Amino acid sequence: QVQLVESGGGLVQAGGCLRLSCAASGRTFSSYAMGWFRQAPGKEREFVARISWSGSSAYYADSVKGRFTISRDNAKNTVYLQMNSLKPEDTAVYYCAAGLLGPRLGIASYEYDYWGQGTQVTVSS
Repeated sequence: QVQLVESGGGLVQAGGCLRLSCAASGRTFSSYAMGWFRQAPGKEREFVARISWSGSSAYYADSVKGRFTISRDNAKNTVYLQMNSLKPEDTAVYYCAAGLLGPRLGIASYEYDYWGQGTQVTVSS
């Protein structure tokens, strides 16, 4: 069982940056790949980024590639999403998720077993 709690969301101007954190409980955190998803009002939840259990590989949605960086600290049971050069279209509720992906890419929400409650990110123009 893994419980996830996101933090770090807020209101920022376009071009600004935020760092989201996702704190996990449970001794098996380091076994799980971690992902970030987001959901804007009236839209479906979409994949943002994911990182392997070891932190050795990461994968990003094209819309955030080069602007966002996912990382993790297994000693702190925490995964991060550094978001730079934010745009109004990045406005959404951001969720972290944990899953035992194996060889799967981890870009679909159904591949994840545990979810946080979400944190709101609002980017003003």
